[in-house]
Amino acid sequence: MQSTFPLSPRRVVVKLGTGILTNETAGIDTLRIAEICRQINELRGRGADVIVVSSGAVGLGMARLGLTRRPQKLERLQACAAIGQSILIQLWQQGFEPFDTHVAQLLVTRDDLRSRARHIAARNTLNHLLSEGVVPVVNENDSVSAAEIKFGDNDVLSAMVASLTNADFLFILSTVPGLMDLAREGAVVPVVEKITPEIERLAGGTRSATAVGGMITKIGAARIANRSGCGVFIASGSETDIIPRLLRGEAQGTFFVPSGLPMEAKKRWLAFFEKPHGTVLVDDGAQRALRESGSSLLAIGVKEVQGNFQSGDIVNIAGHRDRQIFARGVSRYSSEEVRGILGKKADELQAIHPRRKRLEVVHRDALVVMP
Repeated sequence: MQSTFPLSPRRVVVKLGTGILTNETAGIDTLRIAEICRQINELRGRGADVIVVSSGAVGLGMARLGLTRRPQKLERLQACAAIGQSILIQLWQQGFEPFDTHVAQLLVTRDDLRSRARHIAARNTLNHLLSEGVVPVVNENDSVSAAEIKFGDNDVLSAMVASLTNADFLFILSTVPGLMDLAREGAVVPVVEKITPEIERLAGGTRSATAVGGMITKIGAARIANRSGCGVFIASGSETDIIPRLLRGEAQGTFFVPSGLPMEAKKRWLAFFEKPHGTVLVDDGAQRALRESGSSLLAIGVKEVQGNFQSGDIVNIAGHRDRQIFARGVSRYSSEEVRGILGKKADELQAIHPRRKRLEVVHRDALVVMP
């Protein structure tokens, strides 16, 4: 894999899977953690900010309780997470002790990143910790959030953290060497320029007793990070010097090329973190204007409204004919108001809402077109 990547990126996120931090019986691999800490310290010595997204709390809790299979009951999973989380953060602090580096624990849920206020708070906390020379260790708050244990995984969380903090690279390190092409005897795909249906078909689920997810979730994470201008490496965390060697193009792994330039912070939030409250369907002319000209969405181009939302809520924007979502933004009107102004021209809107200075349904500054 040829490398044109900077040897000293400005900011990176390193995600470690459960299989890297524990063995098959959920035993703690302290040597592996120490090795990863050494590599991170090398990156930091080159001037990079590093954020760790660490799995392993449930697996460590399982080990403490003598369990060898991931529990099925929610309350037992939550108990494992609660027990394991304190062990996990202690392991990371011990790993960084030789480098006189402090760690900080940040437990989040998807709701924390979807809420605008908490989203900003999390970003500000991470930025301040990095400015103080601290390594943040982020994990899902599995001990209290049923949804995150049942459906969540840290691959997607790591991509959200990378987007949240405008990272240059995301390293997803697990027990697999990269995206493998089984049609070519399991050869690792070195570079993915675009995530296509063919690439998605190469993915397979995990077989670990303690882990969640697999290559499918890693590709989903790469898609999120790539759209934010972040390059993504998927590689084996067990290889020696895997992080610096990936940056030099000397190690086996798969690199997912970011699509386009990084979005502005607010537009990244619109695209990936907030849950939409409805859908506005537009005609072909409006779709072209939004896609090609960076225009605002005007009422004259709106054909239909789905769902119920209030002014200031996030809405999806889709084509009226194909029903495919292609953009997302903040609606200046409620769903009821939008239904009342379908197809209206600017002068007609002015008569209906004489006190409104901006009459766009979604202003271009609060709108993002999905790649």
